[in-house]
Amino acid sequence: MTRVTGEPTVDRLVLRGLRAHGHHGVLDSERREGQEFVVDVELALDTRPAADTDDLSATVHYGELAERLHTAVSSDPVRLIETLAERLAGICLTESAVKWVKVTVHKPGAPISVPFDDVSLTIHRSRHD
Repeated sequence: MTRVTGEPTVDRLVLRGLRAHGHHGVLDSERREGQEFVVDVELALDTRPAADTDDLSATVHYGELAERLHTAVSSDPVRLIETLAERLAGICLTESAVKWVKVTVHKPGAPISVPFDDVSLTIHRSRHD
């Protein structure tokens, strides 16, 4: 398979719907009782080295990454989902193959007084940020 000359290769590995109970929030009740957070991550990487060698070490071990993200949501409470999203992006960018990451943190149980489906924040981070 050939690629167009000059175009960067960007494949995407997506982990969607990772759920974890966390104690993040501004309100005392959120910090005390906690709630479910749902995380989606999209990683940009070149998967050809892994495909060529069939070697897991040449790509991202998404099972291990999922565990690290879950731990990050479940521990060390913060007040803002912005802070949590930044923490998760940093974890993803420790993977040497990752060029950039898109992280979405969903807070479906946010303390809002009107009916709603979801509150989410999406951030994009790269190695150059």
